[in-house]
Amino acid sequence: MVSAPASGQGKTSVTAAIARAHVRRGRRVRVFKTGPDFIDPMILARACGAPVHQLDLFMGGLAHCQSLLHAAAQSADLVLVEGVMGLFDGQPSSADLAAAFGLPVLAVIDASAMAQTFGALALGLASYRADTRVVGVVANRVGSLGHARMVGSSLPTRLPLAAALRRDAELALPERHLGLVQAMEMPELDALLDRWADAWDAAATAAFEPEPVAFPAPQRSDAEPMADRPLAGTRIAVANDHAFSFIYPANLDVLRDLGAELVFFSPLADASLPACDALWLPGGYPELHAAALSRHTAMHHAIGRHIAQDKPLLAECGGLLYLLESLTDTQGQRHAMAGALPGHAVMGQRLAALGLQAVSLPEGELRGHSFHYSTLSTEMQPAARGRHPHGGATAEAVYRQGRLTASYIHHYFASNPQATAALFRPTGR
Repeated sequence: MVSAPASGQGKTSVTAAIARAHVRRGRRVRVFKTGPDFIDPMILARACGAPVHQLDLFMGGLAHCQSLLHAAAQSADLVLVEGVMGLFDGQPSSADLAAAFGLPVLAVIDASAMAQTFGALALGLASYRADTRVVGVVANRVGSLGHARMVGSSLPTRLPLAAALRRDAELALPERHLGLVQAMEMPELDALLDRWADAWDAAATAAFEPEPVAFPAPQRSDAEPMADRPLAGTRIAVANDHAFSFIYPANLDVLRDLGAELVFFSPLADASLPACDALWLPGGYPELHAAALSRHTAMHHAIGRHIAQDKPLLAECGGLLYLLESLTDTQGQRHAMAGALPGHAVMGQRLAALGLQAVSLPEGELRGHSFHYSTLSTEMQPAARGRHPHGGATAEAVYRQGRLTASYIHHYFASNPQATAALFRPTGR
């Protein structure tokens, strides 16, 4: 596990650098991301050349996480898990995941504004919990070779310095309000990943190599798809373009395991929906493409016809915004949207909601998370509300009209494949 004392220390770039460096040596690398996230996994997938799945003890559960790790270990030479926030932050935390599976932790610490305190911080991370093993440290953003020697000498013997990476503004990733810019929007990403790998190879200590970890096969859990493939013969259209890209790979796996055929389309570019029995509008950045989405009325009409035929439709966060009457972007410009649901959304400059969510629907409980900057005004009454597992304030409304289900929640289908099948199962089947 690659973790840190806080966000912004460089976990993603270090994880991607290690992954790309080992891929270039001919090793098979699989990378996972701890907790809810869409942007980092896109970059990590480019670094390792394989889909990046989430490991989340709340959304997926212990058995599901164990199944993913076990499957990856059957073919990979190296498995990396990028943590979330600080090592001990959140419930469940990255430390909880590391402890559950015996993952050795590589701590990434931004050393740019410290000297010997670097060692104290690293020792604190290593000593805080007896069930968490910090086995090495990366000094990130050091200013010079002398600075690197200084912070390295502050470490106790049992915490080796795995690498000291120089501060370099040219290696930084562009960011926006929901985090990093999407991989598909960075044509130079592969070249940047190679530069990261070069930096890692130049800085890494050859002697640092964590011991292997065994990932035994799990017992079958209720969260696994059903053997009878209840969505066999069901064609699900999935929006996937620059405006709608927040899709967990595990969600696609679940739908396919349930028997569904998936067809992908672009609300930005396509004139109509592909022939389908059900529709999924995931989250993304519709606010960045609101003008184009507004002008593309042919797709609005196609979605309206889908709804009028009483076909299933799941809209999540950005998908919900797209179905409203209007969306006002961060510049205050109001754009007409598909008009399938009454209501108007306005993008804000501050985070409006954040948190894990569990929601009880007639189909069953689904888990996921919420993370958005917009606020919604609507006359619709919620059919259900999400709840935060630890009593947090976020409690997202779920709206239903016929077979249309819409909310700010990004659902994790593996939390309940049976409920997922019921959501997408065509009417009358």
